[in-house]
Amino acid sequence: MAQFSEETKERISKVIDVSRVAIHYGYLPLIIYLGYTYSEPRPSLFKYYYPSNDRFDSTR
Repeated sequence: MAQFSEETKERISKVIDVSRVAIHYGYLPLIIYLGYTYSEPRPSLFKYYYPSNDRFDSTR
């Protein structure tokens, strides 16, 4: 096994920590993005942000 200096060990540790945070917060948005861009037909985001008024219709 290779012998690393303390500075190299600290840099590797920092890279692993930053990578762990990036994967933690970036994985789900990446999956959602890929799902929206590669699906056919493409879903509309407005449908999810502004649901239909059927549930809030007071005439029922």
